Amino acid sequence: MTQATIIDGKAFAADLRAKVAEEVAELKAKHGVTPGLAVVLVGEDPASQVYVRNKGQQTEEAGMYSETHRLPAETTQDELLAVVAKLNADPKIHGVLVQFPVPPHISQMDVVAALSPDKDVDGLTVTNAGRLASGLPALAPCTPTGCMMLIKDVVGDLKGKTAVVIGRSNLMGKPMAQMLLAADCTVTIAHSRSQDLPGIVRQADIVVAAVGRAEMVKADWVKPGAVVIDVGITRYPARDPEAAAAGKTRLVGDVAFDEVRAVAGAITPVPGGVGPMTIACLLANTLTAAKRLSGIA
Repeated sequence: MTQATIIDGKAFAADLRAKVAEEVAELKAKHGVTPGLAVVLVGEDPASQVYVRNKGQQTEEAGMYSETHRLPAETTQDELLAVVAKLNADPKIHGVLVQFPVPPHISQMDVVAALSPDKDVDGLTVTNAGRLASGLPALAPCTPTGCMMLIKDVVGDLKGKTAVVIGRSNLMGKPMAQMLLAADCTVTIAHSRSQDLPGIVRQADIVVAAVGRAEMVKADWVKPGAVVIDVGITRYPARDPEAAAAGKTRLVGDVAFDEVRAVAGAITPVPGGVGPMTIACLLANTLTAAKRLSGIA
């Protein structure tokens, strides 16, 4: 039995970062503009710390200006909003990203509302969500943008394809569905309350799994030849008992990779699939924001 093509998000992301770096160099040379990205981290969440460090490193490697604001967990909401307001007004900053989750005493909704839509490089504000839904130019969320790039690279023309998005979050599920719809797919958003979820998924030419439930999507859920994009990520103990006893872990997606690979036409691995695309698309959004704020086509 032929196994699915592995979609190499790591290689695709490296190409995208290289293209962004070329455009950044051109922007500096022709217009004297250096795109600037500011990331704000509240608290000591280990995963967020690693993610923020990677963002800073890749921002600088692309030739951009990078700032990281690390705030203690006891930072009040007003103090955080004051930092956001300062970055909104800073002319050398073109993209502002507050790393979520924030501590429970801070309202994520209020933080998003405080972001300037022109600098909202994670595409979370109501303005950018509305523009995306209306088919207008928008700063769209990075992860679904990356997924869409991978899907188009594998499938090509999406017109008339049937797509199922499992998950309905504002950051992933909803914008993913809007992008697929804009590409003329027939789109279903499935979720925890959907009846006969396997039956719904089985109709799809394209499956995007983004619910955070490890290996939920099984082989008998997937239409033969379908493109499967796995956005989920869960950390499990390593398979080797000695390694697990030593505290080593492995990453698992929402898709039962080994069995689904035997059915699908193409599939993203975890890790190395969607993950690398997120930061690459963040850099691309920051470049776009810099051009728009500087009045450059």
